[in-house]
Amino acid sequence: AKPPPTATPANPPPPNNSPPRTDAAAPAPRTDSAGPGETPADRALRAFLDHGPRAGVMIAAHRGQWRRAPENSLAAVRAGFADGAEIVEVDVRLTKDGVPVLMHDERVDRTTDGTGRVADLTLAQLRGLRLRAGLGGRQAAVTGERVPTLAEVMGAARTLGLVNLDQAWKDREAVWRVLEQTGTVRNGLFKSRAPATEVRAFLDRHRGALYMHLVDDANAASVGDFGQNRPPAFEVVFDDVRDKVAAPAFAEGLRATGRVWFNTMRNGYAARFTDEASLIDPARGWGALIARHKATILQTDNVRTLKSYLTTGAPDPVPAGAVRVQAENYAPGGEGRAYHDIDPGNRGDGPGRRGENVDVCDHDGAVVVCWMRGSEWLTYGFDVPKAGRYTLKARVSSPYSPAGTYRIAFDRAGPGRPVPVANTTAHHAFDLQDSRDPRELAAGHHHVLLSLDAGAFQNWNLDYLQLEPVRP
Repeated sequence: AKPPPTATPANPPPPNNSPPRTDAAAPAPRTDSAGPGETPADRALRAFLDHGPRAGVMIAAHRGQWRRAPENSLAAVRAGFADGAEIVEVDVRLTKDGVPVLMHDERVDRTTDGTGRVADLTLAQLRGLRLRAGLGGRQAAVTGERVPTLAEVMGAARTLGLVNLDQAWKDREAVWRVLEQTGTVRNGLFKSRAPATEVRAFLDRHRGALYMHLVDDANAASVGDFGQNRPPAFEVVFDDVRDKVAAPAFAEGLRATGRVWFNTMRNGYAARFTDEASLIDPARGWGALIARHKATILQTDNVRTLKSYLTTGAPDPVPAGAVRVQAENYAPGGEGRAYHDIDPGNRGDGPGRRGENVDVCDHDGAVVVCWMRGSEWLTYGFDVPKAGRYTLKARVSSPYSPAGTYRIAFDRAGPGRPVPVANTTAHHAFDLQDSRDPRELAAGHHHVLLSLDAGAFQNWNLDYLQLEPVRP
């Protein structure tokens, strides 16, 4: 599949820009213990304001838990907290009649079944729309979820955690009124890159407001403008490890007085230290940001796996008895024996094998087989640890419906039934999907041939294959 446009660092870091694995092997301990009568929101606020040396790393869910509900929906906010985030990030815009609602884009086209600018639609008109699944897109399924008001979201979050109010600074007075009306002043987190004088004026007039300052190389000096009265957190953005704000000394200075926030969703927010890179090796993502750049808040699209890493050290463990093979690690043998690809050379931007034609892309740290086309096929080797019944799962991504189909054949047997690839709502949104075509396998080495139906539309990416025991 053709990769979507991404934020490419202006000065790409050298290949070995991560610290050694040992630097990131042990994540900072979490501080989740509750005091008497404390709610999760109480604990989140206490943790957010704690910048001591033993403060653990907090999790922020980007646009809520969109893997389980539409982005910026009330259900996604609740799911983000339920899955372990202490902070949920949402995007705020005003309707035509001045009501703060959740919507990332200026228009509703991507995430709903409607069209038009949020600012041109009344709340009643927005209420008539339905949100699309996940990250949206015109081919994503329409759900029963509606565009929520900020008041509804803050009411739900009042006992659950903090809410990062992205894009809200320009409408901060309207947003502040919602926080006051819902009794959630302590839950709402404003942020901006506004001059320190503007920020101080707002905080002086709005006692109790939480604020985080956004810094990059262009406004790094603004940190000093706050003097001794710094905000409790700074969001740091850098696209190159050589940037001023990426220097360990700069991070140490911020860490001395507050929390340090990084976004790990896509390339360009924190160089290439991304969620997907972290799933391959935490030292290439989360671990590096914690160890080298002093991160104490990570905003992620992978809430569950980040929580797993912070609590166990394993971000994406292979289930007991299962075997995983990365898509780019197809069997050796070359064209016509190990694979068949209809395009010459590697059409992707990832680390494909020299002299071979399999298309390999880098999707924000996920190394995937891409540009999938009908009649192509790949062969993989699996070492099955124990005889039994197994199902093959594929971690895939695609914004299309249908995205494509494939068939699996074990050990030169005939191919099975066509397996549809379900829409994941974006090329960078990966989902582990079950083929539901189980096979009895003996212990030992097996080959799996994955073939794409020639007559079917094919536009999807393959991250890895996982052979799992079928549980009784």
